[in-house]
Amino acid sequence: MNLVIDIGNTLVKTAIFNEKELSSFSSFEKVSVDVLKELLKKNPSVKNVILSSVVEHSKNITDYLRSELRFVELTHETKTPIENLYQSPQTLGKDRLASAVGANLLFRNQNVLSIDAGTCIKYDFVNAKNQYLGGGISPGIEMRFKALNQFTDKLPLLNYASSLTLISQEKGTKYFNKLIGENTDESILSGVMNGTMEEVKGIIARYQQQYPDTKVVFTGGYLKFFEKTFNIGSNGKSSIFADSFLVLKGLNVILNYNVK
Repeated sequence: MNLVIDIGNTLVKTAIFNEKELSSFSSFEKVSVDVLKELLKKNPSVKNVILSSVVEHSKNITDYLRSELRFVELTHETKTPIENLYQSPQTLGKDRLASAVGANLLFRNQNVLSIDAGTCIKYDFVNAKNQYLGGGISPGIEMRFKALNQFTDKLPLLNYASSLTLISQEKGTKYFNKLIGENTDESILSGVMNGTMEEVKGIIARYQQQYPDTKVVFTGGYLKFFEKTFNIGSNGKSSIFADSFLVLKGLNVILNYNVK
């Protein structure tokens, strides 16, 4: 069995895989050797582990994992089942690479765009030749709210929860889609929420125009926002899908590729 560890900007996510199948998932604010010991105690069949981190982490963690299991730490030099054509692979976020591998797992030999909506919104594209070409990065929803507050004198700090509060007051709406804000709070929400949605719609349209038959896979902490606004996988003709565990699945693919 495999242990996958993804240390992100806000959370640490772990998953246990039985070969290719996800069997359990956990998330923590911080990871430590004690946390990992407890995790392995509960899962004694784990033999392999991959660690991916976009932030600095304790050397004690890597030393412990290396001493207990077959250990792979994801770097730009780690072998993957896709060809990485990114011009600066050493600067490519490990979560972006894992997301691309996960999307390629779902749509091998097809054009596929992964959209990871978290702290940032990350677009990563793999073509039908299984080549990673790159993508884009834009501010995430919370980052947009914070920017309006921090770079102005009087605009209040709102957040995603603010939009949910207003949604609950408007029966029949799936997300905050009010175009004309009738007060400052509503105007901020209109700009951020509708602006984010129109950005993503426009990016998808451009990819699908340039690369016909491109599939799209959403993941990330704000997945539910996009699930409610896109026709995700609801019929056989849909080209847009969602997978909450896309990055973890991609990491598991990379782990299997390196320990086989």
